[in-house]
Amino acid sequence: MKAFVNKREFNIIEKGDSPMSFEVNGKEVVIDAISPAKNTMHLLYNSRSYNVELLEYKQDEKIAVVRVNNCSYEIKLKDETDDLLEKLGIGQKINKIAQIKAPMPGKVLDILVKAGDTVNKGDSLIILEAMKMENIIKAPGTAVIKKIHATKGKAVEKNQVLIEME
Repeated sequence: MKAFVNKREFNIIEKGDSPMSFEVNGKEVVIDAISPAKNTMHLLYNSRSYNVELLEYKQDEKIAVVRVNNCSYEIKLKDETDDLLEKLGIGQKINKIAQIKAPMPGKVLDILVKAGDTVNKGDSLIILEAMKMENIIKAPGTAVIKKIHATKGKAVEKNQVLIEME
């Protein structure tokens, strides 16, 4: 696993010897820890004492903000799966949805939204007929419909823009 602490990279391997035994950038690290309260830990490492408090955790982004002895650090975790997804081009979370494109050639059977509508992830937008099957195109996230490019009853090509969102 990789950890990026204030954008500095660390390679971390958990050791099976004890719950707080790691290899960090090739160096063995053994930590003694107690948790006196929720979201806090007291750590001992190399005869030094550290008070750690979790200030914020964004689970979807695997980012934690911690305070260690009154200094704040942002920690981003990245495992092998995250690396693979990034190499495939799907590792980054889409923050803003700009366009909905036709996933295949077909005919627009129905348009279920209009300009100005607010949609949430999973809401149905368009029904597209392709190969005699009805396919419901759904919203990948929360957005506002800016412009409808598709026309009911008209054919569309693969990757043709159907809807603009903001």
